[in-house]
Amino acid sequence: MEEENHTALAQFLLLGLSEDPELQSFLFGLFLTMYLVTVLGNLLIILAICSDAHLHTPMYFFLSNLSLVDICFISTTVPKMLVNIQAQRKDISYTECLTQAYYCMIFVGIDVLLLTIMAYDRFAAICHPLNYIVIMSPRHCGLLVLISWFIICWVSLIHILLLKQLTFSMGTEIPHFFCEVAQLLKVATSDTLVNNIFMFVVAVVLGTISVTGILFSYSQIVSSLMKMSSVSKYKAFSTCGSHLCVVSLFYGTGLGVYLSSPVTHSAQKISISSVMYTVVTPMLNPFIYSLRNKDVKGALGRLLTRAASCP
Repeated sequence: MEEENHTALAQFLLLGLSEDPELQSFLFGLFLTMYLVTVLGNLLIILAICSDAHLHTPMYFFLSNLSLVDICFISTTVPKMLVNIQAQRKDISYTECLTQAYYCMIFVGIDVLLLTIMAYDRFAAICHPLNYIVIMSPRHCGLLVLISWFIICWVSLIHILLLKQLTFSMGTEIPHFFCEVAQLLKVATSDTLVNNIFMFVVAVVLGTISVTGILFSYSQIVSSLMKMSSVSKYKAFSTCGSHLCVVSLFYGTGLGVYLSSPVTHSAQKISISSVMYTVVTPMLNPFIYSLRNKDVKGALGRLLTRAASCP
């Protein structure tokens, strides 16, 4: 097959989750529902935080950013899959594919850093309550988010620039429902050594910073909680419960996909398992924070009450 290098004429074929025609209607309905629930749930979290002055704190500032990133993340993958199912097509242009891969990397990276920052926020609130306002001032919170975006955007851009140096065959099939960098490297027809090394280094550095930051923060939190009374201990740790659930869900599903890749020879099974961290996790985050957090639950109730009372 004739090879095409980074040209506007090149295109890929996204094989999706299943090629069974009878399953397409079911998949369309399922993912449309999950997409709408994710967008609506995270949007309600953002509106509740913005509309309630009691939630204008660093913890909820980061939570609103996490909800926004989750909306953007799922919006880079699911809509294209729904369009392809509805139109009974599998093609995606070279430019669209690289754009999708770029934004997917950005939003996954921001998710990782935001979860780490949120762990640090809980560490500062519980272990250094007297200096918490100074440590997590609005200026510092804004800088942490901006620096995270700056780092991840540049790292993702380097990924894409390295991908543009690769060659692909016209009509290359990608056994996935979106353009994931790892899958693109597998189907490239040129040497991907530099790309794989860069991807490995970034994953190790980002993962080490995140896991170390979260483990350190919670080790210090547990140490501080041991010195508190039972009532204070429960109240302090209750603010960490939702974050721990989201961290466990995000890293658990991501690690599951990573560990299953070498032992699972079926590309279709890998793409199905990746649904957990690309679709299911963003969908469940609003439920975790609204069901386990009384402040968010109360703010959502007041928001919905005001909306219902409007003429």
